[in-house]
Amino acid sequence: MTSPIVVIPAGRHQSSQVSVTRTLAIDIISGRYPEGSLLPRDAELSSMFSVSRTVLRESMKTLSAKGLIVAKAKVGTRVRERADWNMFDPDLIAWHLEAGVSKRFLRDLADIRLAVEPRAAELAALRRVPEMVAAMRESLAAMEAADSTSLAFAEADLDLHLKIAAASGNPFMRSIGAVVEAALRASFRLSAPAEPEDRDLVLKTHGAIVDAIEAGNPEAAADAMVDVILNGMRRHGAVSPLPQRRSRLGGVVSP
Repeated sequence: MTSPIVVIPAGRHQSSQVSVTRTLAIDIISGRYPEGSLLPRDAELSSMFSVSRTVLRESMKTLSAKGLIVAKAKVGTRVRERADWNMFDPDLIAWHLEAGVSKRFLRDLADIRLAVEPRAAELAALRRVPEMVAAMRESLAAMEAADSTSLAFAEADLDLHLKIAAASGNPFMRSIGAVVEAALRASFRLSAPAEPEDRDLVLKTHGAIVDAIEAGNPEAAADAMVDVILNGMRRHGAVSPLPQRRSRLGGVVSP
């Protein structure tokens, strides 16, 4: 049985090296070149992409640095086990989205967010300063002013999450910004909160995070962040096997 696949359209790319790297990465991620398999020889790849050996070599260096491949003398270039891939790398996450991600991948992104972002909200509530709270309010205002299906809404949403991570005072939490960005962009491309009730819920739950941070209530800030993440999962159908929980904002939230 195969997993349901959601395809995220590719964007524009600026150079042959970037294009070759992206194409090979997506071929690896999608299973065209399975884990443990050998890639075609350099001469074949150069011909396939109509690029020089120099361009191909740079692409291979990039893929190797991200943990996707390993080159061995007299053997060739082999695809590494998925467990060796650097899944926190922003490019690798983006390539997964372009390759067509399964619901499981989206749940995995949400699981990482659930492990980190509620704690970031707690710390932000404990370490809050007026300037940071004011900056969060600006992001909320930008969300409220934008159409909920627009890029501006998504960008303001992301900006708020990154400000909360920064307000935690923990640089490691800010460093998972690529994961948060990928999850939010995937969520909005799959199912933006177009319906009025969805928009209202998104604004309400995000506002609850900032209210709790401003009030210095870490528990409420963490709960509100969980509500936000689980609501996003519900919208694009990446339902988690976690048990139901009761939201502070009213009603039962089903992951």
